[in-house]
Amino acid sequence: MTKPMLLAEFVQLPPVYRTRLVDGLASAIDPVASRARASHQFLRYQWFAAALAAYGGAARTLVVEDEKGPVIAMPLLGVGPRALGAATVPGCYWPFRSFPKVAGLDATAFEALADALSRAANVVRLGPVYDGDPAATGLVKAAQRRGWTVIDRFIADSYLLDMAAEAQNGWPRNSTLRKNRFHEKHLAEHGALDWRFLDGAALAEGGFDMLAAVEEKSWIAARTDGRDAKFTATGHGAFWRTAAQDPVLAEMLHAALLTIDGAPAAFSFDLNVGALKYAIANSYDPAVGKHSPGKLLYYRNLIAAMADGITTVDWGAGDSGYKQVIGAAKGPAIRDWLLVRPGAAALAARALGGWWRRSGQG
Repeated sequence: MTKPMLLAEFVQLPPVYRTRLVDGLASAIDPVASRARASHQFLRYQWFAAALAAYGGAARTLVVEDEKGPVIAMPLLGVGPRALGAATVPGCYWPFRSFPKVAGLDATAFEALADALSRAANVVRLGPVYDGDPAATGLVKAAQRRGWTVIDRFIADSYLLDMAAEAQNGWPRNSTLRKNRFHEKHLAEHGALDWRFLDGAALAEGGFDMLAAVEEKSWIAARTDGRDAKFTATGHGAFWRTAAQDPVLAEMLHAALLTIDGAPAAFSFDLNVGALKYAIANSYDPAVGKHSPGKLLYYRNLIAAMADGITTVDWGAGDSGYKQVIGAAKGPAIRDWLLVRPGAAALAARALGGWWRRSGQG
C-alpha cells in the first residue's frame, strides 16, 4: 500500500511570471496598487491618467502576472525621438514618481520585468524616487543583473518628522503654543480667522481654487513664472483636479486652510496614506506674512494629524530650515535613475554618465 505524502513533503515550486505590454494605461494598475505597500497605494490608474491629461503623451503599461493575477504594473511614456527608444514612468513629482507593485514580491518578478522592458525600450528614466523605493530598487537590481548600465543622480535629501517620537517628547511645547496664540491674536487684527480642513471632495468642489488663490498672491507668483505652482491653471492645477476624480485618491487628499474675512490666506496640502502623511505643498499671503500664518496653520494641521493617527510626516525635499525647527530629520535621498539596455546605447550612456550626475540638484 502506497504511503500518502504529507503536505510538508511537497516541493514548493517557484512562481512563474508572465509579462504583457498593454497599449494605454492597464486596468491592472488599481488591483496592483491596492496590494502595494501602504506608502505607495496612491499610485493608481487615475494618478497616471491625471499626469497624461495634464502634461500630455500616450502611455503603454508593462504588466507582470503570476498565477493569481497582476503583481507589477509599470506605465511607460515615450520621450524624445522615436529612434532613441527612450521612455519614462509618467506621474507627478510630488511626492515621487514610481510604479505600483505587490508588497513582498521576490526578485524573479523584477527579472521578468527587466526582460520585458528590454523589448519595450532602450533607455528608461525612473524617478525622482526615494532610496529604498520598493519598485525602483527591485528593477534597478534586476537590470544590473541583466547587464544594463545604471546611472543615478542625486536630487535632494528628504526630511521626515517622527510624530510618534515627538509626541512622547511633549510636542508641541507649551512655549510654542504660547507664541502661536500671540501671533494668532495679532493676525486676527486683519479680520475674522477661519481654520478649516478639506477632504478630496471639498477640494474638488472649490477648495483647489482657494489654494490657487493663495498661490497667486504668494512669492511663487511674484518671483517666478508660476509654472511650479501646484494648483493654478498655469501650474499643476490640472493634475490635482483630475487625480481627485478617483474617489479612492480623493479620500487620501487633505488640506488645511486659513481664511481671513473669507479670503484664502494660507494652506497646507497633504496626501495621507495610512499612518503616513506626505506634505506636498504649503503657501501663504505675504500681506499677512509677518504674523506667520503658514506656521500657525501647519502646527494646527500637524496637531490634528496626530489626533487622527498619523505617526510620520514626509516633508520631501526643499527648504530644510523650518522643517528642522519643527523636528524633522534627514531621511532617504531622492534620486533619478537612468537604465540603459546593453549595447551601443549603454556605451554612450557611460560616456555621458558624469553629465547626468552633475545635472541633479545636489
